[in-house]
Amino acid sequence: MATSKPVKLILPGRQFIQSCREHHAEVDETYFQHMRFAMTMSFRLSKAASAALVHAVVPALCETTASREVSAMHDEITRRHSMHGGVVKAE
Repeated sequence: MATSKPVKLILPGRQFIQSCREHHAEVDETYFQHMRFAMTMSFRLSKAASAALVHAVVPALCETTASREVSAMHDEITRRHSMHGGVVKAE
């Protein structure tokens, strides 16, 4: 079973930078690798949200687009967590 660490609050100065470095080390990514992944997830979430909005207005359109994208994202994140010791963090 995966364990989660307590939610970290924004810390002043050096502690904040150290917290970021620790997170990058935990996920075995550089700052820019992590930024790319997070931005890609953000774009995919926006796409899924847009599809859900279209579906809300016209139910015959985008019937499974949002759920399919969210499911694919979940699978990808689950694979990434299993590569890093199964640690799932609450953020």
